[in-house]
Amino acid sequence: MSKPNFAPLKLFITGPTYIRDDVKEAALLPEFGHRDAENELRFGPIREHLHTLAGAGDKYESVLFLGSGSTAMEGSIRSLVAEDETLLNVSVGAFGDQYYNIAIANGKKTENLKFDYGQAIDLDVLERKLVDLKPDVVSFTHNETSTGVTNDMKAVCALIRRHGAMPLVDGVSIFGGADLDLANSGAAMYVTATQKSLALPAGFGIGFVSREAEEKAGKVTNKGFSSDIIRQLERARKNQTLTTPNCTLANQMYVQLDRIVNEEGIQNRFDRHIEMRTMVEKWVAGLDGFEMFAPKGFRSPTMSTVVCPEGVTLTQLKVGVKEALRAKGYLMDPGYVKLNLAMEKAGRRQVFRIGHMGDIMPDMLSEYLVQLENELKKI
Repeated sequence: MSKPNFAPLKLFITGPTYIRDDVKEAALLPEFGHRDAENELRFGPIREHLHTLAGAGDKYESVLFLGSGSTAMEGSIRSLVAEDETLLNVSVGAFGDQYYNIAIANGKKTENLKFDYGQAIDLDVLERKLVDLKPDVVSFTHNETSTGVTNDMKAVCALIRRHGAMPLVDGVSIFGGADLDLANSGAAMYVTATQKSLALPAGFGIGFVSREAEEKAGKVTNKGFSSDIIRQLERARKNQTLTTPNCTLANQMYVQLDRIVNEEGIQNRFDRHIEMRTMVEKWVAGLDGFEMFAPKGFRSPTMSTVVCPEGVTLTQLKVGVKEALRAKGYLMDPGYVKLNLAMEKAGRRQVFRIGHMGDIMPDMLSEYLVQLENELKKI
């Protein structure tokens, strides 16, 4: 078979993300048996580094779900929302609706509290809804990938708990790029994935399960099999997965997490993400007619969303700018299509996204912003 002619592109989208060559090469490490002693050599350090990266302390157990962040989210819904309970989902964007959609698909009684695109959770509005609905469980997104908004996780969790509900948090696009201080977050279960700020291929959903969540899951019925966090925890405590894992990804994850913790350093990694967010903010401030979409104080450290001047169309972004940058070796993110269509319908300006998560470095971002600016000036 002839070798396919795939274009080598530098990814500045919001996932999947750029993967370092040494992480790619780790895919060539030996396969292993997932019930063999070799498994412990991979998953023991993997789980230890995940806990360190999350700041989980001894309050959480980590579980690797075979699949994606949505798989881990479904596990939290199936295991922690009983059949007679009500879930309130709080959404600040298209991905914020995912928990709601999963709950509906699983027959859970749920409501969706939606905030305007580009805005963070308004705690006063949320509190009024908590008083009115009296939900048993509340789900929300820590970092909204469609808008670049980061919610104040600790403040939201604290409010939810004051009203007697259990918080479930989707942190798919921020874990590995920001300090979570998970042990003091108030989250009952925090879910994420490999293919965003960890700069790995997709393949594992990651769940951090508190003792409180484990205790409740033991009482909830109809949890399914792979979505049952009790079954998952039994294997996780042995540094195993419930069913056969992607051994190639496990090898890559072992190498990558060791590099993050022991070479780059966790705080250095977090600081680098904040530096790149600042770079984008300064770059946008120098462009006529462009502005940041997320409000100051709630801007994601892992990706940015930029509002275009009046008159810029989705077609110009997708066909003009994106394809011109593809020809130069970059994959540009012209914005989440559902969001831009909704913005267009409402008579609002279009937005595009810049992914600066994972192993994107400041010099790589600087180079990209020069090329992106050149193409934006042509529309």
